Amino acid sequence: MPFSFELKHICQQSKARTGVIHTSHGSFETPVFMPVGTQATVKTLEPREIEEVSDGIILGNTYHLWLQPGDDIVKEHGGIRGFMRWNGQLLTDSGGYQVFSLSHIRKIKEEGVEFRHHLSGEKLFMSPEDSIRVQNNLGADIIMSFDECPPFYADYNYMKSSVERTIRWAERGKAVHQFPNDQALFGIVQGGPFKDLRKHSIEELIKIDFPGYSIGGLSVGESKTEMYEMLEYLNPIMPQDKPRYLMGVGSPDDIIMGVINGIDMFDCVLPTRIARHGTAMTSSGKVVIKNKEYERNMEPLDKNCDCHVCKNYTKSYLRHLFKAEEMLGQRLITYHNLYFLKQLMHDIRDAIKQDRLIDFKNEFFERYYSKHK
Repeated sequence: MPFSFELKHICQQSKARTGVIHTSHGSFETPVFMPVGTQATVKTLEPREIEEVSDGIILGNTYHLWLQPGDDIVKEHGGIRGFMRWNGQLLTDSGGYQVFSLSHIRKIKEEGVEFRHHLSGEKLFMSPEDSIRVQNNLGADIIMSFDECPPFYADYNYMKSSVERTIRWAERGKAVHQFPNDQALFGIVQGGPFKDLRKHSIEELIKIDFPGYSIGGLSVGESKTEMYEMLEYLNPIMPQDKPRYLMGVGSPDDIIMGVINGIDMFDCVLPTRIARHGTAMTSSGKVVIKNKEYERNMEPLDKNCDCHVCKNYTKSYLRHLFKAEEMLGQRLITYHNLYFLKQLMHDIRDAIKQDRLIDFKNEFFERYYSKHK
């Protein structure tokens, strides 16, 4: 089945939306959170566990898989899906964010970007054509245009030239895309805090005609208020009949506010990263399991969660695992955090269908954030 987006319901209270995205490897409901599998693995979890804590789609990283083991080796396995034995759906980023965030020495040219390997210092080069070629080899269902992600507070003139270059790179990437029927190529909206540049970016990308659109350059250091204002601005000017993907956002408040502002897809390393350091997302807020207060706590991590971690283990045991530096602790909290976000997205979709997402937001924020007030 070729890629398509089916809009299902618009919440009368919030104007948020539910939908279904169809790909050649299956379908999934939106809004959706996609766990990040940077190196063809969601850190600490097996594919069968990833199935249990996701809605069937995960994200892979073009930059890292290009460098290790190499996209040619991944291709020999039949793409990421065969490489990691994942039966679900896949999205890959363009590699652009890592090129700009990980390298300290880089030179941006019209042809592409010269930069250095983030570990070895080796000189490397990536062009829009390279990014699409690598993603074609990785075999994801949804792939991204190569873009520049400039600092949010870059000056206007730099941001303008960057947006124009990203638009040209999007055109070049689409021109060399080998499998448009099997891999949906999204354009990426940039422009920092400048509404006129954001508007220009989306208008030009619409002319190129992509099956979906990503919003980049947010959650990169700006305030939450600035991010929400930009999403509210972009919502009515983005195509209503195509999916919108907000890149790199994964905290519950940002997800809910993103959905209210018309976003369909999210991804972030946040839930897995904080899990490896002992922080769990629960229905009553974050729990730092290494704290001494949990040393003799015989309760589950979250009384309102039915994941196998909460059904089987006490906070006391989980704390012990982290204090003893046992890797099982990282695995269990990672599993729980992703399960928590999967359940959150399910609840968000239900609230939209029931035309009560604003009520749900208020109820959730009161529970999750009240002790942090």
